[in-house]
Amino acid sequence: MAHSSTGSVRSQCPYCGVGCGLELMPPAQPGQAVKRDAEGNPVWTARGDRQHPSSQGQVCIKGATVGDTLARGRLSEPLFRSSLDQDFKPISWDQAFDLLEGRIRSTLAAKGPQAIAMYGSGQFHTEDYYLAQKLLKGALGTNNFDANSRLCMSSAVAGYTRSLGSDGPPCCYEDLDHCSVAFLIGTNTAECHPVLFQRLLKRKKRSPKELTVVVVDPRATDTTKAADLHLAIKPGSDLALLHGIAHLVIAAGGLDADFIEEATEGLADFAQLVASATPERTAELCGISEQQLREVAALWARNDRILSLWSMGVNQRREGTAVVCGLINLHLLTGQIGKAGAGPFSLTGQPNAMGGREAGGLAHLLPGYRLVANAEHRAELEAAWRFEPGSIAASPGLAAWQQVEAMERGELDLWWVVATNPLVSMPNLERVKAAMARCPLVVVSDAYADTETAHYAHLLLPASQWSEKAGAMTNSERRVTYCPAYRPRHGQSRPDWEVFAELGRRLGYAQQFTYSSSAEVYAEFAALTAGRVCDVSGLSHALLEQEGPQQWPFPQGSEASSGSKRLYANGCFPTPSGRARFVVDPVLGLAEPPCAVYPLVLTVGRYLGQWHTMTRTAKVDRLQTMHPEPLLEIHPNDAKRFGVVHGELAAVSSRRGSVTAKVLVSDRIRPGSVFLPMHWGFSQDQACEANVLMHDQACPISKQPELKATAVVVAPAVSVVKPVEQSEGRLQRLRRLFLQPSTSENAASRL
Repeated sequence: MAHSSTGSVRSQCPYCGVGCGLELMPPAQPGQAVKRDAEGNPVWTARGDRQHPSSQGQVCIKGATVGDTLARGRLSEPLFRSSLDQDFKPISWDQAFDLLEGRIRSTLAAKGPQAIAMYGSGQFHTEDYYLAQKLLKGALGTNNFDANSRLCMSSAVAGYTRSLGSDGPPCCYEDLDHCSVAFLIGTNTAECHPVLFQRLLKRKKRSPKELTVVVVDPRATDTTKAADLHLAIKPGSDLALLHGIAHLVIAAGGLDADFIEEATEGLADFAQLVASATPERTAELCGISEQQLREVAALWARNDRILSLWSMGVNQRREGTAVVCGLINLHLLTGQIGKAGAGPFSLTGQPNAMGGREAGGLAHLLPGYRLVANAEHRAELEAAWRFEPGSIAASPGLAAWQQVEAMERGELDLWWVVATNPLVSMPNLERVKAAMARCPLVVVSDAYADTETAHYAHLLLPASQWSEKAGAMTNSERRVTYCPAYRPRHGQSRPDWEVFAELGRRLGYAQQFTYSSSAEVYAEFAALTAGRVCDVSGLSHALLEQEGPQQWPFPQGSEASSGSKRLYANGCFPTPSGRARFVVDPVLGLAEPPCAVYPLVLTVGRYLGQWHTMTRTAKVDRLQTMHPEPLLEIHPNDAKRFGVVHGELAAVSSRRGSVTAKVLVSDRIRPGSVFLPMHWGFSQDQACEANVLMHDQACPISKQPELKATAVVVAPAVSVVKPVEQSEGRLQRLRRLFLQPSTSENAASRL
């Protein structure tokens, strides 16, 4: 239930894809003063919800302090300027809608729907995602909706679809309690998904002989501390490793012959591919010993319960989809799927990236895991949405980076960025800034005022965020949680779904966008999933609020339960043949390998106490104290080679630009590699735009950029000079306009 008798509220944490349950305590408690932050804003206190089946009462430090982030630094009213060299001025919502409507109508008349694009976010509720699809893909006729899931999960989506026939992780968190081997590759779970890691760690401490933990990562991290075996492979050698393991599994007779015969296809071609992946060749390519390789392969060949877990280290690669498929190949080879404690499990980055995929929130998707390229799927949606046949375009729209390229060419008249901050998270950031400067109208909808992307916008729209709007979110194990509105909306902010619906009505689609609540939006979406892999047709806001979080599939007529479900337990897969596919991909390696001029490989990642681009976490003193600045992690041998000193400043340069950071000399990282966190954008005091350095080459299948590796060189830096942004003068003016101090009176009104 969302509300308790004590006045607390239950919801899902709005940070990562673990989707932990939170219990929020109101600022005013009997006999106590109202809890407020430094600006006088009332603060709700968060703690783990013991009734939530996914997290079982656990919560990380970010979730525990989320109440401190909800009122500070907010965007309160619509703001507009006609050019980037002007100051923003407040306007009304009516004026904002007039601007949007006018631009859309004129663009449709002059250039057509392809000149309009939206870039959304896994911070959306499912209802926001769904109405964005209905507005753009249905009403406007453009499939140019993409989301930051493209930077996060699209390789996992493509890999699941190629191998198994559909998106959707087949596993659940309960598998952490049943697996014999936990195979972690490309994931620093301890810092990026800490509650899941703690669950695994408790299992390991409780039954050390029953669980073997393998971690594949070029760095030694807090995750590797729990590993029985750490493979510090060369960056970009993941697929070679997986092929080498498969070679040894086949040689040892570790196949599940019955499962392969009954439930798979394509083994012969795959076996031929990995025949050349000998232990000697694999060990050399990966930079590990043959003994380490053989130890890991023996674990796969034993046919024990193997659970593989991965995240951005796999997905954010030119070979992202191939590595995902390579991992699934191992599960198919050994029959380790569809059973307790086994399966390929992608760990989602954003809190509702899963819900977004269910709602069609990528440029090639439609709601219910449908595809825009499928004529039958388009017709189903056109009929359900009451649009004319042919309204939905037949070709996939522009993916995130393709939208940037379209702006570069002058092909976009309107780029609408919602609930995300691409001027920190995109690769090749200087190129993104230049592209945005060419777009006639850049619209940014955000809860927070001072984001880097806001400085390149013309129209800013204040968004009601989590805690101020009701909606549903789906976590990594396919569990849907109802998130209630338990605080008043900030200022003039509006939920994104309401903005999309109002704009749809103004554009002449009143019948298609008649909603009085987000519950109505969810009901319409849920009905469209009936019979699909991601069937949630039996769910509603009322059921979720009353019965608590539920895992899909949840078709009409299902009984509510806190238990777990796995996909493909019957060995049947949603492919044309009903069989899972062995996928054959050659090893390519890094898109930009090191060379004589740029001899090091830079990889980027996250810190435990920070979240993505710090729009929330930078407002929490406790989190800032944990990670006060970005540090360049470098091996002692490389530090000596390039003349950089621990605690001093270094310049890191790639073919695209340079940044400076304080040096952390550590043997936790393998020689030849360096590491930077990705959080600090140009608006932060300790600015370090790591993604200025990253190239924009992407996986050709998933279109996900290779944000995990680029070639760099390092050198001593005498002093740090913060880069002078084109918008630097505006930066201070924006802050004066945005960040007006709250008074006790108006703060109290937001209780």
